Amino acid sequence: MVTIEFKQAVGRVYLDGGLTEDGKLIRKSKTYRNIAKNADADSLYKALEQLAQLSDYPFIGAEKVETSNVIN
Repeated sequence: MVTIEFKQAVGRVYLDGGLTEDGKLIRKSKTYRNIAKNADADSLYKALEQLAQLSDYPFIGAEKVETSNVIN
């Protein structure tokens, strides 16, 4: 039987770095490792939003990226 095993999760914060000469958004990101597998969406969003406030750039959004192993 093949199973999927959780490996790790990271939280990624996206920040507004301004505009290019062409008027396109410059999106900066910061990644935070060791996010708990069972972190609920509300708590994770609030934590990443608070971490983003330590930056000089305005907060755009956040995401959780999970990596898993497929084991046979």
